[in-house]
Amino acid sequence: MPLSSKKSARLQDFGANVRRERNARSVTQERLAELTDLNIRTVQKIEAGEINILLTTVLRVREALGCAWTKLSR
Repeated sequence: MPLSSKKSARLQDFGANVRRERNARSVTQERLAELTDLNIRTVQKIEAGEINILLTTVLRVREALGCAWTKLSR
């Protein structure tokens, strides 16, 4: 089932926030993938807003980047 445009926009916003926080910390996509035990392609899809991820994955990303939830959810 395709995502609604509102959900799709929220995923894109989340992905952009992950990218911004990752870049602010000079962390590569490859390194983030290692820190979160994700495939690099999954990290790329998250940042592109292409996939809806589990809360546990969000928590792993947040922990790996050492940032507050509010930095990723704005």
